[in-house]
Amino acid sequence: MKTLIKNLFFVNWQRKSVALLLGIVLWLTVNHSLTSTKVINNVPVKIINIPAGKTIEGMQNNGKLGKKLNLTLIGNTNTLKDLNGNDLEIVIDATGQIGEWSASVSKKNLVSLNPEVDVTKGISKVYHPNFTLRMTKLVTEKIPVIVTRPIGEAPRGYQFLDVWPYRLSVTVSGPEDVIKRLKNKEQKITFNLSDISKSQLDAIASQQPSEKSDVVSFFVPDPWKQVYIPLLSDTPFELDDPTDRPLRIDFLYCHLIPLDSPILISLFYSPEYESIYNPSTLKIKPNSLIRETYGLFTIRPLLYAKGSDRLFTQIVKNRMQVTLVAAPPAQREFLEWGLQFINPIELENEYVSTLMSDSSDEDIKIMKPSIREEYLRNRFRSYMNRFRLFTSSDTKFQLNAKIDGNNVEIEEEM
Repeated sequence: MKTLIKNLFFVNWQRKSVALLLGIVLWLTVNHSLTSTKVINNVPVKIINIPAGKTIEGMQNNGKLGKKLNLTLIGNTNTLKDLNGNDLEIVIDATGQIGEWSASVSKKNLVSLNPEVDVTKGISKVYHPNFTLRMTKLVTEKIPVIVTRPIGEAPRGYQFLDVWPYRLSVTVSGPEDVIKRLKNKEQKITFNLSDISKSQLDAIASQQPSEKSDVVSFFVPDPWKQVYIPLLSDTPFELDDPTDRPLRIDFLYCHLIPLDSPILISLFYSPEYESIYNPSTLKIKPNSLIRETYGLFTIRPLLYAKGSDRLFTQIVKNRMQVTLVAAPPAQREFLEWGLQFINPIELENEYVSTLMSDSSDEDIKIMKPSIREEYLRNRFRSYMNRFRLFTSSDTKFQLNAKIDGNNVEIEEEM
């Protein structure tokens, strides 16, 4: 064994060392001289030296085109092996260009974004068909933004009420034709209720007087006030509308509000069935659920309201009634019914005027009078859509009503 090792490493060691050195040199020379071809997809294109007041059609606000190019590269195999579109950038110089021109891509247009890639040595040729660029006017305009209904779930114990304002705007700059299209199409911004915690709303509610704690307004933080416009940028724009200061998401504290006034219940006689169902042929039958007084029918049990604030409930409690729609049993087993508000316009005016004259609500005072009024009217209408009757057990109040001869039998659905 010792003889073998001695013969392998020590006999003619000078010649063997020279051979090894020559092998390494040869390997390095061949390895660095190997070339290959590779297609690199999605290489960004940046335009520089654009005249003031001008831009390039399809260019975003970061100076890059919205469309990326696929390049065919010839170069050193090791350099190209792990190369991808994120390592490179095509830079086009717009100096002296006007109108429309044909741009070409060569090695001199290629810039490495990866410090480990030297395009001057590792890449020998770049192939890509010429493409057309067009200089256009750079304009700055306000683009309309719509605040949509939020996604996600409201924190436990609260109900989403509204978001305000619905319409905002954002100032953007870009190619004239793109800005024109954007002005005619509203952008959208959507918030996520799941990003708001119960503790945040509880903290806001604790700072309000008890009589005003039904509605909790969460003011949208600045980092949320961003809208994406892919035609102009791959990064969001910050809302700069002067009306965005009161941008808020309103929540209703979920609790039962007792209705201390009797609720009327009546029949609606459709002209379609007037010959068989009319006040002389069909009436509501009093029972343990329905009381008759002076020819008026009311619901006996104390009911509760949910889906509104206490002021709304106080204003509408004597101006609402449950209405049953008289229809033949063959059409449906149980009669349709719904809650109606009498003269809702007058009720809305009373609600709005009451809160407009309340100078103690700082959140509402910061709005302009016209915006404040619109905000409160939208809140009232939202309450009308959300208002529901409940029993003392926090169960939604339901009726089953059906026609029996000349009477309408009504019982509470259990």
